[in-house]
Amino acid sequence: MATPGTGGRLEQTHAVDAYTAAQAAQDAVAVHERRTFRIWRGERGTGQLVDYTTYAVEGMVVLDAIHQIQAEHANDLAARWNCKAGKCGSCSAEINGKPRLMCMTRLDELAKDEPVTVEPLRAFPHVRDLVTDVSWNFRVKKTIAPFKPRAPDAPDGTWRMAQSDVDRVQEFRKCIECFLCQDVCHVLRDHEKHEEFVGPRFLVHAAALEMHPLDTADRVPALREAHGIGYCNITKCCTAVCPEHIKITDNAIIPLKERVVDEFFDPIGKLVKIFSRRGSRS
Repeated sequence: MATPGTGGRLEQTHAVDAYTAAQAAQDAVAVHERRTFRIWRGERGTGQLVDYTTYAVEGMVVLDAIHQIQAEHANDLAARWNCKAGKCGSCSAEINGKPRLMCMTRLDELAKDEPVTVEPLRAFPHVRDLVTDVSWNFRVKKTIAPFKPRAPDAPDGTWRMAQSDVDRVQEFRKCIECFLCQDVCHVLRDHEKHEEFVGPRFLVHAAALEMHPLDTADRVPALREAHGIGYCNITKCCTAVCPEHIKITDNAIIPLKERVVDEFFDPIGKLVKIFSRRGSRS
């Protein structure tokens, strides 16, 4: 005779058992194929690629394979991840030489006749195996002037904005800070201009503020000098790797470059500013 209050627990146990059985049945009929993964192992920038072979089934992503390899072959393999849903940006790596999210890279998208190479991001200091130190990015973010709203323009203390102006900056808010765009940028990856260039992620952040219909801060001088926007030669490689499909180059970087040109290099604009300043003095 079951004790009072155990009915719910028994039902839950049966549900779990049924789910496990269904998963086992699904795995049993799934096509299993052996895949080789060539994974970077080492610490502080030193190491080598090591081959691991494991079974893959339909629907698996690279992160699934990494977890399977950790369970079967390499319990000490270091890899960073969190949500496994393409929204936290934690599992960034270089897969077959391209910066991608491990949780969003399906194995059936990759060639089956060659190993899947998984390496850490190259634009940041290496810590261990697939983990890098991306803390530089958070320090850079603090150097960009924060949001500075104008005074409310309605009696109730709120603002009036055109919907088109609001829509313009919504795209930039999709960024999950995976830093794939930072990793692929040749200015940071190849030329290591970390002290002179903030990178595409933070040009997107600056654009989200500069183009906000309520913001009043002037970031244009800093974009030219401290943030190094001139280093970007608009190759669009950052746009190509963005998992949120943000048009980084066309919608953020180029409009910011135009503001810098208008401010510092447009001769007509300079004349207008000179005469407007003279008029204000008279």
